[in-house]
Amino acid sequence: MIKPNFDLMGNIALVKFPRETKEKDKKKFSEKLLRENKSVRTILEKTGKFKGRLRKQKTKFLLGEKTKEVLYRENGCVFRFNIDSTYFSPRLSNERKEIAKKIKKDDEVLVMFSGVAPFSIAIAKISKAKKIISVEINREANKYAKKNVEMNKMKDRIEIIQGDIKKIAGKFAKKKKKFSAIVMPRPQLKESFLKEAFMLSKKGTKIFYYDFCLISDEEKITEKIRTEAERAKKKIKILKIQHAGEVGNRKVRLRVDFVVV
Repeated sequence: MIKPNFDLMGNIALVKFPRETKEKDKKKFSEKLLRENKSVRTILEKTGKFKGRLRKQKTKFLLGEKTKEVLYRENGCVFRFNIDSTYFSPRLSNERKEIAKKIKKDDEVLVMFSGVAPFSIAIAKISKAKKIISVEINREANKYAKKNVEMNKMKDRIEIIQGDIKKIAGKFAKKKKKFSAIVMPRPQLKESFLKEAFMLSKKGTKIFYYDFCLISDEEKITEKIRTEAERAKKKIKILKIQHAGEVGNRKVRLRVDFVVV
């Protein structure tokens, strides 16, 4: 009996089968999944990992309606996105809710690597943030982000900016723009982008930084943050270190909350 992993995202189920799974068994499992989940209309197989700064993945159509566009709801918000050309993780639903609750009234928030705007919209929906600026390099993701902001009726509080966060941060710095909260749900890249975060921070700015590491290497992440802070001539205080999900064998997505003091 095969036991594949799968994520349910609104109308689509994304399944990752063990490598040795036969096509007939994939079909049987897909038929069962459709029968047991009335909201699901399409079954896709995950055939590749998310790659690069654009965070695209490869999937294969298996059964149901032939589409790769998702309509998904969480935390009182609704999102539309293409499962191949944009990044979205339903497993970060609680993360988005938790961070939104940490945002204070009248905060000006910067969300880096914002994708189709799930963090930005959750923050706007749950908190009393004054303004949220959502920056993403993937043009396709930004198109969906704008649609999602409109669907959730948040156009007056969320600004979508398409571009490289390095260049955008440079432009903000020239204008001496600072944020009271910065959210960094980074993809798996070598570069930390902490330089840009510190460039746009001030005393009291809270930064929510995501990274990937082996469980045994957690201290290396906090050391990296402290080193980057010293380079930027900023003093920080670590508030919380939390696992935000497993991403491999003894490998986790780590969230570090810290404040500039």
